[in-house]
Amino acid sequence: QVQLVESGGGLVQAGGSLRLSCQASERTISDYAMGWFRQAPGKEREFVGAVSVRGGATQYADSVKGRFSISRDNAKNTVFLQMNSLKPGDSAVYYCAAKTGATTTLRLSYAYWGQGTQVTVSS
Repeated sequence: QVQLVESGGGLVQAGGSLRLSCQASERTISDYAMGWFRQAPGKEREFVGAVSVRGGATQYADSVKGRFSISRDNAKNTVFLQMNSLKPGDSAVYYCAAKTGATTTLRLSYAYWGQGTQVTVSS
C-alpha cells in the first residue's frame, strides 16, 4: 500500500501559479501511474491530469491543458502539479492518486488517494 501526502496548496490571485507536490511513503511510486484530481464544493471529483509510470506520457483535462503540467521524480518518490495562469474556476481541493498499469481519467481506477490540499484562486 502507498501513502500519499499532498502539499503546496494555498491562496493565489488569478493569473498566478502554484506548484503542488505529492509525496509517497510506505512504497515507491515507481510502480504506479499517478493522477491528479480536484473537487470543488458541491461538485464531483474530476480528473485534472495523469503521468505514466516512468513519466513518458501525460494526459490532461481539456480545462487545464496548456496551463497545468505534471511531472514526477521517482528517486524522490514525488509527483508534481505545476499550475500556471490560474483562474477562480480552478479553486478546489486537489488530490493525488496512484494506480497500477496505464494512466486513465477514470477516478474509480485509482486505488490510493491522498487527503488533498486546498487551492483557492481569487479574482
